[in-house]
Amino acid sequence: MAQPICLIIPPSPFLLDERVFPFLGPLKIAAMLEEAKWPVEVLDLSGITNFIDVIEDHVRTSAARHFGITATTPQFPAAVRIAQAIRSARTDARIIIGGTHATLVVAACKYEVAHERVGRAREAYHQLEANFDVIVAGDGEETIFLAVEDDAPKLIDADDRSSPHFLTNARLNEMPFPARHLIDLASYHYTIDGTPALSLIAQLGCPYKCGFCAGRASPMLRNIRTRSDENIVAEMTFLYRNYGYQGFMFYDDELNVNPKMVTLMRKIAQAGRDLGVEWKLRGFVKSERFTDEQAEAMFQAGFRQVLIGFESGSPRILENIQKIATCDDNTRCVEIAHKHGLKVKALMSLGHPGESDETIAQTRDWLIKVRPSDFDASIITPYPGSPYYDHALLFSASQADKPTWVYTCDNGDKLYQEEVHYEREADYYKGDPNDGYTSHVWTDYLSPLDLVVRRNELEADVRKELGISFNPSRPAMLYEHSMGQSPSAHILRSSSLLG
Repeated sequence: MAQPICLIIPPSPFLLDERVFPFLGPLKIAAMLEEAKWPVEVLDLSGITNFIDVIEDHVRTSAARHFGITATTPQFPAAVRIAQAIRSARTDARIIIGGTHATLVVAACKYEVAHERVGRAREAYHQLEANFDVIVAGDGEETIFLAVEDDAPKLIDADDRSSPHFLTNARLNEMPFPARHLIDLASYHYTIDGTPALSLIAQLGCPYKCGFCAGRASPMLRNIRTRSDENIVAEMTFLYRNYGYQGFMFYDDELNVNPKMVTLMRKIAQAGRDLGVEWKLRGFVKSERFTDEQAEAMFQAGFRQVLIGFESGSPRILENIQKIATCDDNTRCVEIAHKHGLKVKALMSLGHPGESDETIAQTRDWLIKVRPSDFDASIITPYPGSPYYDHALLFSASQADKPTWVYTCDNGDKLYQEEVHYEREADYYKGDPNDGYTSHVWTDYLSPLDLVVRRNELEADVRKELGISFNPSRPAMLYEHSMGQSPSAHILRSSSLLG
């Protein structure tokens, strides 16, 4: 029998609650490996504070030689620590890094080369090279079989539409569903209207050009790839029949970028009637594309809330972001949702080029005017692959350890960015309000501290005005071990051990 492959999900300490949604990417790769009869181990370290203890204990007893680690950019410091712990325990280990951080760094490097620029991405790539044996950019479901070969190249770039490993619509439909049985689903606790719910991805990619959004230079994240309606409904039916789940969070970027979304909603509704199930659903939509027909079909399918990235209530900021949607579009979107019985969670962000007291006041006033059922206000972080990051120029290198970069809009509005060393710092997308947000950006009008203060004021003012309470985070877990005892079941699942 082949040696098992150990797939590792690092902790995400930047999240308020790490056991909300499982990371489906590694579980899709695990499903592909299982289908090919490879034994698979999955170490799910979400919410584990002493995760290095888990790694050290497991590596001592595991027969795995190949270790695949997924990582977003904020997870990257933990991924580096995990790789170092594996290498200390196993000199023959082959360590693979994949996920969005590797993909976005490679995309940003390709942008720099194509535009003959010297930027930050090459240093970020050197960090990948120094810590991992194989770097996978792009889709990993089929790339994993090349990555585990002894003569695998240092970089496997599947983030290219011409790559044989770039997933097509047809291939997505042929693939097995994510291997959720390899994690402890019961330890995840997301609910929709009190009903236990799982995340589900119906389609990949978003074609829009928002300046703050990572992946604008990545074909994997830019190009829309869809599964058939029948395949999506089949996954929902499978999860209902095998695990009893009736609730699903569609984690697609924007459900209604699919021109056939209404047909999908009707088929989901029909499946519910056939099964005698009342689905409980949530998902994201793009505001200017939202229609009465879509809202009605979503309600009939089981949606009671939609999440929408409005980002700002300021026309100036929306233009600087290249959001396409206007304030009027966003207001109309909320009105349509409310008309059809759908609650709206407004996703807002601060710290864009030109952000000022005036633009933040406009955001506050707009939220109070349209009255969403919930909202989220974060301070933006420029990640590799986003225009804010890729198009920024070196502004000041007076502090060798913290150079400053600046992104400039066509109208002259600027966004200043502190250099972040990804091996050491978790460049937070969202901070914990209990511990304080961190801002690595500022504008000509607001300092990093100003942005944190204004964000906190906005959150408090709007929640008080609309009567929206704040959901506290859950505490992280501690892995308990003794004399090399194996990790507990909510951390380790193995197809070779559990069948």
